[in-house]
Amino acid sequence: GPTDSLVYHRKLSKSNFATKVSTAFRPDPAVFIEAESYNGYLDELEGVMGITISSYDELCDALKNRIDYFNENGCKLSDHGLEHIYAEDFNASEIKLIFKKKREGLNITPDETSKFKSALLLFLSETYHEFGWVQQFHLGALRNNNSRMHQLLGPDTGWDSIGDYPQAQQLSKFLNKLDSKNVLTKTIIYNLNPSDNEVMAAMIGNFNDGSIKGKIQFGSGWWFLDQKDGITQQLNALSNIGLISCFVGMLTDSRSFLSFPRHEYFRRILCNLFGNDIKNGELPNDMDWIGSLVKDISYNNAKAYFNF
Repeated sequence: GPTDSLVYHRKLSKSNFATKVSTAFRPDPAVFIEAESYNGYLDELEGVMGITISSYDELCDALKNRIDYFNENGCKLSDHGLEHIYAEDFNASEIKLIFKKKREGLNITPDETSKFKSALLLFLSETYHEFGWVQQFHLGALRNNNSRMHQLLGPDTGWDSIGDYPQAQQLSKFLNKLDSKNVLTKTIIYNLNPSDNEVMAAMIGNFNDGSIKGKIQFGSGWWFLDQKDGITQQLNALSNIGLISCFVGMLTDSRSFLSFPRHEYFRRILCNLFGNDIKNGELPNDMDWIGSLVKDISYNNAKAYFNF
């Protein structure tokens, strides 16, 4: 997140370690203005940067400064975990007032929360475009369902599940706000509810304008969907509605070293899918062509997309 010093990434970059290790920028704590911990987090960010964040403009300046710092240290991606995208209409003066209220310890309404998140997400996305980053949105988690266990163990300890939030309209509006100003950067969208597979596969086509191969991506099966059936369903939805040849493939979990075998697991599922289609006469029995497609989805597309 924005408060991270990246000390270990800096040490690795100066070492002889052969594997490239780069970070991602996850600013969720700066976006979730409704959280009780929000002001405490901004106080921490103030301490890291040696500045004061008492206005919305100062918050934006601070986050852009941290994006610049992350960029200097090899970062090429951002990541946001949201129930759904926020794309409410707002004006600058009301966002400044909402932030001021929060910093003064006053309560803000759900409507004010949505408008603030909409404004800050747009600002961040425009900044990612300026730096040439890839932005990622993980959408649809219903978090902290068991209040007793959350109080006992804290967040991210196993009490989250799949939400059923409406996704399409706000996502379309958000991407269009950026695209209409020509500041829509490369984007990967991950859904947690499998009923949104076709929604996401179709949505990316609205903003893939040919300027960059696979500019807007429908991300691989995530979390509860990161298993054989979930991965297969995502691949089928993408290939039925979009261009699977442009897909950047599987990713690992930054919090779990044990997730690295996912790449082989994914490739086996991908090859089974294509192999069965060939066997059924639904794809040409052309191993050179299909083989090059598998190589692209497994490696080449991601290397080109992320500029690794």
